[in-house]
Amino acid sequence: MKSFFRFVFLSLILLVVALVSALTAMRFAIHTREVAVPDLTGKTPAEAHRIAELSGFQLEVERQYYSPTIPAGRILSQLPPAGGQVRRGWQIRVAESLGPQKVEIPNVLGQSERAAEINILRRGLNVGAVSTVAIGGVSPEQVIAQNPSPSASSISAPKISLLAAQALQPQAFVMPSFIGQTIAAATATLKDTGLRVGTVTVANPANGASSGAPAGVTASNIIQSQYPPSGGKAVAGSAVNFEVRP
Repeated sequence: MKSFFRFVFLSLILLVVALVSALTAMRFAIHTREVAVPDLTGKTPAEAHRIAELSGFQLEVERQYYSPTIPAGRILSQLPPAGGQVRRGWQIRVAESLGPQKVEIPNVLGQSERAAEINILRRGLNVGAVSTVAIGGVSPEQVIAQNPSPSASSISAPKISLLAAQALQPQAFVMPSFIGQTIAAATATLKDTGLRVGTVTVANPANGASSGAPAGVTASNIIQSQYPPSGGKAVAGSAVNFEVRP
């Protein structure tokens, strides 16, 4: 029995040693694949691609920026930075310099969104983010703000973001219940909310049907049904129809 336990104990020790050795070897293999990131700043994209590939990296030119110090067509910045230790096959993302700003930022305020985009592209610039806001008194799709502002200097990116007007949506209401109220009370309530009374019909007490004629309708008539119904939606200026008891 003692021999059996001794055998099991030795087997466990050998298993632990094997696992530790495997982890150490794996860690060593991973670290031996790490290499220093080359310095690509100041290089042309073609040169940067060649250097990156020789070092085992991938290269992607992500953005373009103006720079008063780095000539146009040269790498302006990179990520990861030069000198860092990363694994082979890692992607290096770089920004390309456009040189000093030479183009004037156009004034597109008051133009339609489409006209503004054409004007921006015609100047060799790019359209950035386009946002909209509901505003009254301005034509829909009219540009009401831009960034950078007209004739701005020392900008970093060749993009202009726009803020355009959007048509105001009619105000919507959740219909309350007018059942049991008088026509006079309902009319006053609707007037205060921007709605109006539409067709008022009188229920026929003989067969439960309604008469479309307004004859017999007075301010004191009691409402027994409505459309839109309670809980429904109606936009400002729309009509609410009632059926009243005679």
